[in-house]
Amino acid sequence: MKTTLFTLAAAGVVYAQTQTSYGQCGGNTWLGPSACPTGQYCSGGNDYYSGCVPGTAPPTSTRPKPTATRAPASGKRVKYAGVNIAGFDFGCDTTGTCGASSAFPPGSKGVGQMNHFVTDDGLNAFRLPVSWQYLVNGVLGGSINANNLAIYDKLVQACIASGAALCEIDIHNYARWNGKIIGQDSGAPTNAQFASFWGSLAAKYANNNKVAFGIMNEPHDLDINLWATTVQAAVTAIRQAGATTNYVLIPGTNYASAGQFLDNGSGAALLPVHNPDGTFTNIIFDVHKYLDSDNSGTHPQCTTNNSAVFTTLGNWLRTNKRSAFLTETGGGPTDTTCYTNLCQQFETMNSYNDVYFGWIGWAAGQFDPSYVLSEVPTQNSDGSWADVPLVTKCVAGEFNGDSS
Repeated sequence: MKTTLFTLAAAGVVYAQTQTSYGQCGGNTWLGPSACPTGQYCSGGNDYYSGCVPGTAPPTSTRPKPTATRAPASGKRVKYAGVNIAGFDFGCDTTGTCGASSAFPPGSKGVGQMNHFVTDDGLNAFRLPVSWQYLVNGVLGGSINANNLAIYDKLVQACIASGAALCEIDIHNYARWNGKIIGQDSGAPTNAQFASFWGSLAAKYANNNKVAFGIMNEPHDLDINLWATTVQAAVTAIRQAGATTNYVLIPGTNYASAGQFLDNGSGAALLPVHNPDGTFTNIIFDVHKYLDSDNSGTHPQCTTNNSAVFTTLGNWLRTNKRSAFLTETGGGPTDTTCYTNLCQQFETMNSYNDVYFGWIGWAAGQFDPSYVLSEVPTQNSDGSWADVPLVTKCVAGEFNGDSS
């Protein structure tokens, strides 16, 4: 998705007695101030990060946590559902041009959202987009930058601490680095460079099976057979780094479109991608599908019903004994047509729960609530949260069986 450029503020090394507005105020390794400015309180809700936010500290909630394992009315449901927590991907465009300084870490805002989605909505999966440039601080072929990874890792650890069952690391580069297709263009990153990057990143999370690896967001306009070779190199590097059982999500071309996955050759090209031992265990196809007129996810109106798309793809997955995960989907947050079409899409996926892992809606995190596909919840003055109707009715509703 296209996002707005933001600049990451540099952090000081001398701590004041009172934290600055929106600054960090807690976490199990935090040594700085815990007091917030007048009119703010320390919020976060987990052991890894708390931040100063406007308002008065709410009373401790006694609301019971929903049972996230209850099945929908049909008696079937997918394994995972959740929301994208965007921010570290801001500044990236579809050419894979990303400024390392343009990332906008979700911070306490993203942490609070994830805690809410798990505790109040019964959701259990989050996708955490980040640019390749951010993690290596803009140096192609360079080592992962320890400082930038530590900042991103706060979000990953907060996801894990929220009680989510799955936290996906998503490299949001459109199969490119600054306009050059990985392994295909002159001057582009080589397959070896891409594999080395993924091997280094995977090694840091190899001991936690809650962490999944989405190797690339929305490849497009490339040679799908050459891309399959690139994907294979990354999968091999991830497994050889010790991440032998984590899910690895592999996307096809045409912006990972579920509707074109078979017609554009992605299915056939990616089907042979395998683990070093020759198996296909925990290698999952990564697909996206929006409901607007051009499948771009840039319009609020939902003009398409994708039930037939997920039926056709579901049948192919069953035939080939494989699985897929819909990691981007959504529509206008208040468009009643979206309620109908998106809920029906998820109903179809629930009926194919043997081959679909689930869905992750786009998007919350650092997006403004006015964003065209906003799934950003609003925190009320009493500490409770209000979701957009699309999340209540479909993203969470179809997962928990209470979409009415």
